[in-house]
Amino acid sequence: MKITEQVRQFAEPAVLAQGCTLWDVEYVREGGEWFLRLYIDKDGGVNIDDCEAVSRAVDPILDEQDPIPGSYHFEVSSAGLERTLKRPEHFQACLGRPVVVRLYRPRDGAKEFQGVLTAYDDGRVTLETAGGPASFEKGEVALVRLYVDF
Repeated sequence: MKITEQVRQFAEPAVLAQGCTLWDVEYVREGGEWFLRLYIDKDGGVNIDDCEAVSRAVDPILDEQDPIPGSYHFEVSSAGLERTLKRPEHFQACLGRPVVVRLYRPRDGAKEFQGVLTAYDDGRVTLETAGGPASFEKGEVALVRLYVDF
């Protein structure tokens, strides 16, 4: 099982106990160092106190479970307004909201499409765009994130 899935399993109850939901777990190497990041969410938005409370709740569990060999930095932050959608439950929760879909290869000369998320079915993403409906297969899609027009 991947490290991120292991961490998700044991961290999620602690995150929920702090009144938040666990949006995503990321384990990445940046600048020669490893980072384990939990992205959290809650109704009304996440603040620094929420991040600190979740960090304090999950840190001892990480020490006890010890899912990662070697050293790493542990961070907790908000999933953000323009959060990335990765899991089926993310797509279901965001139906009817504006998103940006970024493709691996251009389609009709464009690699990025913006529209309202109308469906998600087994990796297939469907949007209502200014030019009409557009569907993208799982293998074409590099990234889907919420879009906020400021």
